[in-house]
Amino acid sequence: MEFFHRATSFPFMSTRRVWYGLSIVLILISLVSLATRGLNLGVDFTGGVTVQATFPAAANRDAVITALTAAGYADPQVTMFGTSREIAIRLPPTRQSTEEVRGRIDQILHGIDAGATIQQVEVVGPQIGGELQRSATQALIATLLLIFGYIAVRFHTWRLSLGAILAVLHDPILVLGAFSLTRTPFDLTVVAAMLAVIGYSLNDTVVVFDRIRERFHTGRRLDPVTVLDQSINQTLSRTIMTKVVTLIVVVALYALGGPVLRGFSEALIIGIVAGTYSSIYISSAVALDCGLRAEHLLATAAKKPLDDLP
Repeated sequence: MEFFHRATSFPFMSTRRVWYGLSIVLILISLVSLATRGLNLGVDFTGGVTVQATFPAAANRDAVITALTAAGYADPQVTMFGTSREIAIRLPPTRQSTEEVRGRIDQILHGIDAGATIQQVEVVGPQIGGELQRSATQALIATLLLIFGYIAVRFHTWRLSLGAILAVLHDPILVLGAFSLTRTPFDLTVVAAMLAVIGYSLNDTVVVFDRIRERFHTGRRLDPVTVLDQSINQTLSRTIMTKVVTLIVVVALYALGGPVLRGFSEALIIGIVAGTYSSIYISSAVALDCGLRAEHLLATAAKKPLDDLP
């Protein structure tokens, strides 16, 4: 099954420097935002208390903040999400248990509106948050190192490994930049989504790389630019169909999954779009500009017995 009715022949590599420029601009914006604004780290990483509550009518955010402050909670953060009746409360770390926090917040909210109900309470200590932050960083670093080694071993050249690793770095940086700019809470579910994005993007990149190797085998005298353009065009239908179907599911998850899954689905949406772009204009294009040639992929191939005959 093909997305396009006719074989495509888009000259992807001829415009690669334009897309390099776009990527550099987006990455710089992301890095500047991360350096100046940082991430809105969730309770998973900072420690603290999060409470999700629902009111029978539109919630009065200022009244909730005033009541929490009067009860002794310093600098409470109250945000609206979903509908005007739903609020998310974020409080500093506490030594109280989850049930104790639930009981006290429930009492405070009932003082504002007797119909208020608490949907979820989460209490995380600061030490646990720090450990989770270190574990998440280690997981991302280990993933990148393993990817570099896997591509180098599978395709016998560092040029493709470099292209793949830059593409894999490109996608999570854009995800982090988007979360920094929008101030969407960054928690463990987002880290899981980023790891999924890295794997998803790598899979698409490997498919293109396999087709590049096949085209070099069948057309050793072809210009590398031609080989890469043909390989990307031949895998384009598969790429678009896979990504569109996945996006339909993820967008539905974003729209209907509620606040708990919003960060997870948002990271997947950004990552899938960025991964589609990077597998075409980053991984393959970087390998080309590093001097990729047919002999780099074929030089290590084992000779057949007939090759030694006159």
